[in-house]
Amino acid sequence: MSDATPTPTATPERPQLPAQSPPVDPAETAVASEKTASVGKLSWWRGDGGDGAKRNLGLIGVLAALVVVGAITKPDLYGDPTWVWNNVLAILQLASVVGVVTVGMTFVIIGGGIDLSVGAIVALAGVWCTTVATQSYGAGGMIFTALVVGICVGLVNGVLISYGRLVPFIATLAMLVAARGLAASISNKQTQVSSSTFINDIAARKVIGIPILVYILGAVVLAGWVLLNRTTFGRRTIAVGGNPEAARLAGINVRRHTMLLYALSGLCCGIAAIMLTSQATSAQAAMANLYELDAIAAAIIGGTLLSGGRGTIVGSLLGVIIFATITNLFAINGLSIEAQNMVKGGIIVGAVLIQQFKFKSVTRLLARNRVTTAT
Repeated sequence: MSDATPTPTATPERPQLPAQSPPVDPAETAVASEKTASVGKLSWWRGDGGDGAKRNLGLIGVLAALVVVGAITKPDLYGDPTWVWNNVLAILQLASVVGVVTVGMTFVIIGGGIDLSVGAIVALAGVWCTTVATQSYGAGGMIFTALVVGICVGLVNGVLISYGRLVPFIATLAMLVAARGLAASISNKQTQVSSSTFINDIAARKVIGIPILVYILGAVVLAGWVLLNRTTFGRRTIAVGGNPEAARLAGINVRRHTMLLYALSGLCCGIAAIMLTSQATSAQAAMANLYELDAIAAAIIGGTLLSGGRGTIVGSLLGVIIFATITNLFAINGLSIEAQNMVKGGIIVGAVLIQQFKFKSVTRLLARNRVTTAT
């Protein structure tokens, strides 16, 4: 046997347990959770998510101010509830055609483009659908022709911009001139009268006391809102307008999507052509003059960024209604169109300045405040 003594085995050390934190008062936990929940509920309003809601509330405030101005200048008219209701319907009917065009324009601008040819496309579609040959196919043929002409011209714009690599301003400006010229050539510079009772009755008929044109505007706005906010097409539109290169790297076919945006704008122009033809019971090459400026202005007033990547259909609709209300207000007060145009121009400049200030200075200020609060 060996005299060597066995070496003792080392006992493993017990892990050091962290010091226990002091007990938490349940009342303090409840208060903290309530604060966190309240902050979460308001985060959408304070952040970018609530920007559209705040802007729309501001536009509603502008509409309310215009109503107050009308009530002050014409208290006898605004004191009659029947006249007020009829005047509201007149404003909505006045905004219906431009509103439909503005929906398509909003998509184009959000996608990072611009379309100066919408008025000319409306005129071309209206003239083409009221030719004798087209009217021989009835109301269905007229509607089909107007929609197809609008889509085809929009596709031409999209192809020139996407695959021809033309600047949207130049491409659509050239289309403005070309479409007006083609409309004048088709109509021989004459007014073409619509003989379709169905088409002419669209502007004259009412359902539950509301003109059909207002229903058409509501349907187009609803479809545009769903397309922009609830579909992949809408998300891709925002992505393409915000950063085309990032959208391309994410797998989006930017060229094809841009082409589809201009086709969508052309479709809205075709619908507007039928509505405008119904109102005038005729069409001519000079119709829808300066509609492109009205649509762009309404979209800007509604908060759509000219640089693309941001905009709302509801805001654009409110912008259209604001301009229609201004036109109505000037008409009932007997003011000149020149003064009305100057006011509209001032509103457009103010809206652009507010956009630049809001999305640059205010955003940086809020970012600094957040960093200061976090530290």
